Amino acid sequence: MGALRFGSFTLPNGRRSSYDIDLRLVPSYPDIYTTVLAAYVELVDGVGASKFDAISGVATAGLTISSPLAIMLKKPMLYVRKEGEGRGSGRLVEGISAPSSRVLLIDDLVSTGASVVSAATALRNKGYKVTDTAVLIDRLEGGKSNLAAIDVKLHSFASIRDLLRALGQSKIMKKAQAEAILRQAGAPDKVASPRRR
Repeated sequence: MGALRFGSFTLPNGRRSSYDIDLRLVPSYPDIYTTVLAAYVELVDGVGASKFDAISGVATAGLTISSPLAIMLKKPMLYVRKEGEGRGSGRLVEGISAPSSRVLLIDDLVSTGASVVSAATALRNKGYKVTDTAVLIDRLEGGKSNLAAIDVKLHSFASIRDLLRALGQSKIMKKAQAEAILRQAGAPDKVASPRRR
C-alpha cells in the first residue's frame, strides 16, 4: 500500500529520517485494516485488557486504531489532541471516563516517544492513570527508554528489526535500504540479504 517509503523525511519529532512508515493509509485498505486491528487485539490481550478501564488514541493515526479497538473491547474511548482546540474549552483530552481510570494509550508507531509522552502527560493532568502504551511498530529510536523515564511501559507488536527480517526474507527490499534503516535504529544485527533491483 506504499506505507514504507525511502528518501529524506522529517519525522513529527523533528528528526530527519531515511525512511517513513505512514500507517495513516491503513484504513483505506479494509483487508489490511482488519489484519492490523487483529494484531492490536492480540497485543492488548497479551498486556491484559482487563487491567484498563479505558482506551485513548494519540491523534491522529492512533485514533484510527483506538476507535474500533474500544468498541471491540467494550471500553470507553478518550483521545488526546495535538494541541488545544483553539476555541471553546481548549481541551487537550476529549471523552469521558471515571476519575482515576486506568487508560491504555494507543498509537500507530513510536520513534522517540515524544507524542506518547505528551499524550500521557495530558491524560495524567486530567487525573487518569497511564502506565502502558501499545503500538504496532517500534522504530527503535529511543522511545522505550524515554517512556520508561515517565513510568510508561511500551508494548509493540513488531520492531523495525522484525519488519526488516520479514522483508529481507521475502526479497522485496534492497539491501542498501535495509542497512539504512538499521543504521538509523542503531540495530547491530543483520537482516537477510534482499534481492537486488
